[in-house]
Amino acid sequence: MVALSPLQFDDLIEPEEETSNAPLAARMRPTTLDEIVGQDDIIGPYKPLRISIEQGKLSSMIFWGPPGSGKTTLAEVIARQTQAYFSRVPAVSSGVAEIRKVISEAKLRKRESKQTILFIDEIHRFNKAQQDAILPYVEDGTVIFIGATTENPSFEVNSALLSRTRLFVLHALKDSDIEKIIQRTLRNQDKGLGMYDISISNDLINKIAGFVNGDARMALNILEFVLNSTKKTEEDSKIIIQEKIVAEALQSKSLLYDKHGDYHYDLISALHKSLRGSDPDASLYWLARMLEAGEDPLYIIRRLIRFASEDVGMADPAALLVCVAAQQAIHFIGMPEAKLALIQAVVHLATAPKSNALYIAYGKVEEDVKKTRNEPVPLHLRNSPTKMLKNLGYSKGYKYSHEYYASLSADDPNRPPSEKLQEYLPENIKNSEYYHPTKQGKEANIFTWLLKRRRKK
Repeated sequence: MVALSPLQFDDLIEPEEETSNAPLAARMRPTTLDEIVGQDDIIGPYKPLRISIEQGKLSSMIFWGPPGSGKTTLAEVIARQTQAYFSRVPAVSSGVAEIRKVISEAKLRKRESKQTILFIDEIHRFNKAQQDAILPYVEDGTVIFIGATTENPSFEVNSALLSRTRLFVLHALKDSDIEKIIQRTLRNQDKGLGMYDISISNDLINKIAGFVNGDARMALNILEFVLNSTKKTEEDSKIIIQEKIVAEALQSKSLLYDKHGDYHYDLISALHKSLRGSDPDASLYWLARMLEAGEDPLYIIRRLIRFASEDVGMADPAALLVCVAAQQAIHFIGMPEAKLALIQAVVHLATAPKSNALYIAYGKVEEDVKKTRNEPVPLHLRNSPTKMLKNLGYSKGYKYSHEYYASLSADDPNRPPSEKLQEYLPENIKNSEYYHPTKQGKEANIFTWLLKRRRKK
């Protein structure tokens, strides 16, 4: 058992080091709920989470949101507000041993009626065993667990742990929120830049805010870089922020993207839905977002090939050929030259007539295969390479398509009207109809032909 001194028992979370040597973003980190910007939907006045914090009645929770949205900050503010001991465990560099040590200390604090908040940053990086190690102590109240993640908790957090926590979604800050934080920093004389005589136009502040994708930390880092790169004038020590310095700081666009995370799936979903909605402009935008962020072009073309069959199908059979040709172009000439082949495929798919009849048809077939009895192949459809099989009735009654009008065409004028079309399905599902073509594009001709065939079947 870990022994703790009275001083350790009374330890509460301390603010970040507030010296001139600490980064600006660290100095300006909010310390109260009122200082937090942009998350009013969960901590605004009269919101349940705010009420529970103010009353000191906490339950375990998970914060899900993009980088720079304030997950860690909110956890620290909760600890300060409730005067709870704050134990931060970074998932990327910690294991079960560290968790056990925190739990042992939390048990001792609990005897002294002291709450412990166990904050695990990037909880999605913990494996099942590590997450299971937390579960008993969340259940018995040894710790108040707060997890932070940029990934979808539904996929990355154990269902047992997820069911014992409340999920709060933090959204990326709006440009107006970032602008408010920058203005506040410029005025703050204790922790911010208020001690300097800084001149910066609203236009440049807007540019910084629009650049950082809602990441407050990045915005303040850029502001600090710009300040350190600007010389004071000799006359009045005034610091004038020039557009050229800001442009240099913004020279590399930070694209919020993770090839294995939610943004990866969100962007491909946006591309897929834009294609399905026949919007070539939006489709090209989402394609560019993925390519410029470094997405594997082969992953994109695999999804486009799938789309060509799932959402275009027989309405434009050439769509599949265009996509496969783009895949070959990627292999043959590589990137960035093959980028235009991808663009061509996207525009073709976006402007093509749409039909999901193939997708629906196979879904129905798959359901019948799973739910109905797998009947033997009808005798007339079986092959009969030996005399014995012929004697058993194999191939008996089969009508060779090129010799019988009945099998050739449902609307052949030479077909005797009394002659029935040959049946190719097992007896128990012989009346099943799976494929229902739409009247889009080339599938309209198939619709007319198939309708006549089924009526005469």
